[in-house]
Amino acid sequence: MISEEGSRLGAAAARRLAQLACCEIEEGLSEAEFARIEHEYGFEFADDHRAFLAAGLPVRQPREEGQTWENPWPDWRNSDPEALREHVEWPVDYLLWDVEHGHWRSSWGKRPNDPLEAVEVARVRLANVPRMVPVYAHRFLPAGRGTFGHPVLSMRGTDTIYYGTDLLDYIDQEFRDPRPEHAETWQPHATVSFWRDYP
Repeated sequence: MISEEGSRLGAAAARRLAQLACCEIEEGLSEAEFARIEHEYGFEFADDHRAFLAAGLPVRQPREEGQTWENPWPDWRNSDPEALREHVEWPVDYLLWDVEHGHWRSSWGKRPNDPLEAVEVARVRLANVPRMVPVYAHRFLPAGRGTFGHPVLSMRGTDTIYYGTDLLDYIDQEFRDPRPEHAETWQPHATVSFWRDYP
């Protein structure tokens, strides 16, 4: 059972995406499909993300009008499982790349001199950080049943920025053309521990 507000927010984001007609949308994920995905990849979708994908599964995005389709959407139903696993692991993998090239958090202790040893120490430290779930390309929401309304983060290692105050705002920021101007009150705040230190 997901929260009423999370369900409302996810459904509104799905309706907005359908109105913008910017991608191909298939039938939404079933409860059995959610159970398989969450078991296989080791996370639970946040309530709004779950409601969004239950309303319709975005699967393909056109590069430009008249060209063939590409697929920055994680196709939870049909994609190669290894490709999906790589997509799910993106935030940690890119942060490890940054560690190899000099990034280090003081809370991890003294940085090893050898970059590859630093990566291995960081990999152990990152094993239990909150999971981030791909929404589209390198845009992510935190995992977590019973949660909703998280800002969408654009994540490339330490280069992490806000891309929407929540899933509905994100759909407008990513897919409306022209992109809406941010109001003066547009001040998203990351809600998930560890990753909120980067935007």
